[in-house]
Amino acid sequence: MITAAILTLSDKGSSGEREDLAGPAIREMLAKISADVRYYQVIPDEKELIKSKLIEYSNNVDLIITTGGTGLSPRDVTPEATLAVIDREIPGIAEAMRLEGLGKTRRAMLSRAVAGIRGNTLIINLPGSTNAVKEGLAAVMDILVHAVEKIKGSTDDCAAGEGV
Repeated sequence: MITAAILTLSDKGSSGEREDLAGPAIREMLAKISADVRYYQVIPDEKELIKSKLIEYSNNVDLIITTGGTGLSPRDVTPEATLAVIDREIPGIAEAMRLEGLGKTRRAMLSRAVAGIRGNTLIINLPGSTNAVKEGLAAVMDILVHAVEKIKGSTDDCAAGEGV
């Protein structure tokens, strides 16, 4: 079973001015792979706070999904915070999510979301919109369990079940 954390980055959400709908959407989708969501928090778009939470959660879960702070606004600092704490980037995850989004809106190319590994934890940034969360996460759902297994040291063949 995968253990997970959901971190919503939103100034308005953290102050109670806006209800977070993206975080619960992530929780619902992760339930489809029987992930045990151990942490869920809404915090402001503050780079040092985001870094601190990513470090804290990465010591306790297999998967961290963030939502928000991936756009072009000066307050959108989630990718920078993520890049500051990961050991290795996994560009294909973010590329797949952007490609999926481009099928719905050309604005998907403006997402600066990243994905990577910190220790034994997979970290994935998603945009803040609930629709973008659902589309982006759907694009990578089928690889999450395998990715986490490999990060944790599984020696199973990556091509298993693909006819290669």
